[in-house]
Amino acid sequence: MSTTTVSEQTPPAPARRTRPPLSWRVRFAFLSLVWGFSFLFMKVGTEGFAPFQVTLGRLVFGTAVLAVAMAVKRERLPRGVRTWAHLAVAGFFLNALPFSLFAYSELTIPSTLAGICNATSPLWGMALSLVALSEDRPTRVRVAGLGLGFLGVLTVLGAWQGFHGLDARGTSMALLASLSYPVGWIYVRRTLAGSGASHLSLTGGQLLLATVQLAVVTPVFTDLPRHWSVLPLLAIAALGALGTGLAMLVQYGLVAEVGPTTAQMVTYFVPIIAAAAGVAVLGEQLSWSTPVGAVVVLAGAALTQVRPGSGSRLAARGRAAGTATERPSPSGQPTRDGETARDGQPQQAARPEPAGRA
Repeated sequence: MSTTTVSEQTPPAPARRTRPPLSWRVRFAFLSLVWGFSFLFMKVGTEGFAPFQVTLGRLVFGTAVLAVAMAVKRERLPRGVRTWAHLAVAGFFLNALPFSLFAYSELTIPSTLAGICNATSPLWGMALSLVALSEDRPTRVRVAGLGLGFLGVLTVLGAWQGFHGLDARGTSMALLASLSYPVGWIYVRRTLAGSGASHLSLTGGQLLLATVQLAVVTPVFTDLPRHWSVLPLLAIAALGALGTGLAMLVQYGLVAEVGPTTAQMVTYFVPIIAAAAGVAVLGEQLSWSTPVGAVVVLAGAALTQVRPGSGSRLAARGRAAGTATERPSPSGQPTRDGETARDGQPQQAARPEPAGRA
């Protein structure tokens, strides 16, 4: 048989799909590390600058990274007065408010406690979604997870000893920051789900407006620093460029590749890394109740994410392993057949939720 005959009978090789430059596991680990260290960066930043200044610097560096990404991809900012009005509200609840509250809280509480408070966002989100989202139905498992999670919060705070030695103001600010995230998520789902703009475009506009908000507020409540300390400035730059701008880009790519459920698991690693960084780098002290309570909080948060019938869907996916094909989502990002975002909404309706953002 000649070479020509063999080549004619051999089916053409399928076109190779381009692989991302890094494995999703590497990017998952990067998100966990950078969001976990964000609380350390905030702590260091507040040693040289006022909390509002730390937040403003963070937003400036984060917006700059997204602006570069949009320029490279030739994407434009969203259009429409109504869209920009909704983005202003989203920027306030998802960026300006929680970033500022966390920065202020770390003036009086350890970064480890702030990181654990951040992990309560899924608990607040579940409680709010039962009221605000009609498609979210309570189940016994999720209600049990909610109760378990808040029991873990009480353990972290040492409720049995009357919250002795705890700064109530700083802790309240950190918990309010974690509550602000799900408020923003619900607002975004109700107002921006069908906007038609890409995730990158919406996030770029959202961060830009949050930066404008802080640029207006910061001069009113703070004075220019007399000394520009190098280490706090580098911490703010890392907090914005890595923990906000680059992390958002990595998160959206991760969601597009492995789905929102797997990507959101980053949330459960953030407080562990935040605690380890606070103890190892800043020399913060941990009592036994802090790690024990954190584990209980994370277990409760995981239970609140369990959806009805998730077991049968996972079994069906297992039988169909290797047969899933990619289809374009409304936003133009690939998604796998049969895979939707949380609450059964398509990926465009449920933007990748920033649950683990510090």
